[in-house]
Amino acid sequence: MTDPNAIQPSELDQLPDRDPEETAEWQASLDAVAKAAGPHRAAYLMRRTLERAEGNGIALPKLLETDYVNTIPTAAEPGLPGDPEMESRITAWNRWNAAAMVTRGSKYGVGGHIATFASAAWLYETGFNHFFKGKEADGSGDQLYIQGHASPGIYARAFLDGRLDEHQLDNFRRESGGNGLPSYPHPRRLPWLWEFPTVSMGLGPLSAIYQARFNRYLTARGIKDVSDSHVWAFLGDGEMDEPESTAALALASREGLDNLTFVINCNLQRLDGPVRANFKIVQELEAQFRGAGWNVVKSLWGNAWDELFQLDTTGALVRRLREVPDAQVQTYQTRDAAYIRQDFFGKDPALVEMAKLLSDDKILECFHLSRGGHEARKVYAAYKAAVEFKGAPTVILAQTVKGHTLGEGFASKNANHQMKKLTVDEFKTMRDLLELPIKDSDFVDGVVPYGHPGADSPEVRYLQERRAALGGPAPARRVHPVAPLPAPAEKAFASFDKGSGSQNVATTMAFVRLIKDLVRDKETGKRWVPIVPDEARTFGMESLFPSLGIYSPKGQTYEPVDRDQLMYYKEAQNGQILNEGITEAGSMADFIAASTAYATHGEAMIPFYIFYSMFGWQRTADQMWQLGDQLGRGFLVGATAGRTTLTGEGLQHADGHSPVIAATNPAALTYDPAFAYEVATIVRDGIRRMYGEAAPGEDPNVFYYLTVYNEPLPQPAKPSGLGIDEGIVKGLYRFNTAESAGLSPVANAPRIQLLGSGTAIHWVLKAQRMLAEEWGVAADVWSATSWTELRRDALEADAGLLRGEERVPYVRQVLHGAEGPVLAVSDYMRQVPDQIAQWVEQDWSSLGADGFGLSDTREGARRHFGVDAESVVVAALAQLARRGEVKATAVKEAREKYGL
Repeated sequence: MTDPNAIQPSELDQLPDRDPEETAEWQASLDAVAKAAGPHRAAYLMRRTLERAEGNGIALPKLLETDYVNTIPTAAEPGLPGDPEMESRITAWNRWNAAAMVTRGSKYGVGGHIATFASAAWLYETGFNHFFKGKEADGSGDQLYIQGHASPGIYARAFLDGRLDEHQLDNFRRESGGNGLPSYPHPRRLPWLWEFPTVSMGLGPLSAIYQARFNRYLTARGIKDVSDSHVWAFLGDGEMDEPESTAALALASREGLDNLTFVINCNLQRLDGPVRANFKIVQELEAQFRGAGWNVVKSLWGNAWDELFQLDTTGALVRRLREVPDAQVQTYQTRDAAYIRQDFFGKDPALVEMAKLLSDDKILECFHLSRGGHEARKVYAAYKAAVEFKGAPTVILAQTVKGHTLGEGFASKNANHQMKKLTVDEFKTMRDLLELPIKDSDFVDGVVPYGHPGADSPEVRYLQERRAALGGPAPARRVHPVAPLPAPAEKAFASFDKGSGSQNVATTMAFVRLIKDLVRDKETGKRWVPIVPDEARTFGMESLFPSLGIYSPKGQTYEPVDRDQLMYYKEAQNGQILNEGITEAGSMADFIAASTAYATHGEAMIPFYIFYSMFGWQRTADQMWQLGDQLGRGFLVGATAGRTTLTGEGLQHADGHSPVIAATNPAALTYDPAFAYEVATIVRDGIRRMYGEAAPGEDPNVFYYLTVYNEPLPQPAKPSGLGIDEGIVKGLYRFNTAESAGLSPVANAPRIQLLGSGTAIHWVLKAQRMLAEEWGVAADVWSATSWTELRRDALEADAGLLRGEERVPYVRQVLHGAEGPVLAVSDYMRQVPDQIAQWVEQDWSSLGADGFGLSDTREGARRHFGVDAESVVVAALAQLARRGEVKATAVKEAREKYGL
């Protein structure tokens, strides 16, 4: 019977065959091998043939998986330079102190992780001793993304080389006293040591890719040659489940980022149990990375396995290693030799015979201890292969045992991620295993001692000499003294002060026009980094394409379809725009790399990332938090902002809450400007604060979030008078009064204060006129550029009261004495303006767009949410009626009149 799944000859006709007879001979040979020597032998020959073809540059699909063995055979490994015995002693001290630090801290209940570094120690130590470049040469060095749970081992090494003391180790995870150590890599908490926050799973690998890409961008644009910098990302195999971990693998290979290496610690365990209990995570990752175009180096087995592989004349051992699931490998780690003989070797007659040649000690050495990630020579060979490989990024899959050297109570146990301490007896067993000169008498009152061979010991001198040869301590964060950037020409900002006259202009377009002027500035123009996720035309940025160019490492290898148009699509190797495609996460990773270049590379860059406001904070708030931790600086711009301005797009596009999310980030300065001149004033102040001369007490390590709108409206001239710029920056100023608006209210008319932000101020201004002309009410209009900054100022004033400081919050100062109640209006949920309610001395009420968005016209959406001008009038009258300042019937009359 014909196999229905077999490829029929007619299907192959699409592939021309110039010699069908030769093809048939090859196929017959394969059939003969399979029949005579078995399918395993046939598969072996095919794999080796494909490997040879790949090595000779013959264009064939690559194998996605290789056998479960080391990529680099022992015979091909380079010799390990330096003093291996000395490095082993250094690693032993670091293992000890990492475990001691967490155990000593456990009495405070602050937690900590021991098992991760225990498995990864040689992955870090080999890099520190031979590969990771420091920052004392050109100021950049290598960029190290340390696995968050391995931080105790990094602290232990810093203690050994004199950068930390015992008091600091004892304050691990206890920072409030001012001399403690943060739990994980947090630059904001320990800015001289940590460069990159990584413990929010998945963000480390994503950021590492875009950091390597940004390094290429800096070099290509002539800002700084950082081609010697290498990015190393240390990851857990469980972490690779996060979608962000693998989201940009294709980008890294597509752009040939051979300045990037992923080191994945494959200890086969995640937090609760095996990573792939019934499968093999190493093989899965190899296929995933190879399929994405990465160079893959597997370092799975230690030297003890060499004898077993030499005995494997039939391939039975390799086949068995491929089929044993990860959870069973973990079980072998905890069982005796008899169990391993029966369960592993007993499955194949050839393996049974092999096991007869192996002692129990040999079997336990292989299955309990000998892993590629635990041997410096294996790790060195993998790292050397990675840095020498050209044309693609490299991933190293290093197999380890979680909890290695911590004793039988830890090694490979499912619960070891939650185990925070060792007993004194376990420490003594560990001491003997590591051969450390720590006496029983050093355990005073059952407290495990820290170990240190002495500041002038051979170990410390060796460690420091190795780091000096590689360019200084690592990890390390350095902010090199650089002169503040000169302020851009004032005319770029002042041009917005006169307004737009009769022309309607959206604030999104006003921002883009401002940027077009700023990137032309002779001093600072080249430092702007425009970032956009494939929506440049939505935001009116296509005019920047031909003038700035879109960065591409290949330049433009094609003739663009719109080449004959003025604003054609232009890619260039030195392009300034980063157009990331449809990836907000990738764009944010770009932004983080650019916003921290002042520290990473000693080069101040000014990134702005413009996006649909709905798809910024809601999708990537975790990265915004990472940005704050990493002390990034720049401008996030939420365009097409608000719940009612994006006509027709509906529920998932209508942003009514991004300022709420942004308000939770202490590093984010959130603004909702109404007018073009406000946008210009805020950007000018941001450049001064982040890149120029920050005022005393101002933290330059902040970033700005501006919401801008796509609704074309008249842009008024900037009001004259003192304090306007201060009010714009601090969050509130009076735009006009009923009198200055020419409304001439009657004597003793009821008065109300209308506060509006963003596009809502236009409804407020219309309501101001309606109140005066139709209801005899005088309204003053205030522009609330930042509800969040007003709240933070008030919170600081409240905190000052607890310290005995008397200070009136700014919002109370500027509204003091303003007549009548206050009605606040925004195109966001009421929670946004309500942030300041408790500090407003007048009666307070607010309007906002609460609930899900919907598809409609702007007018229809605003009527639906009750925020249009008519709704503002009714709400104002209701407030005044409650105070007895207008008749209660006026409210009903207004509702009926306006059809509410």
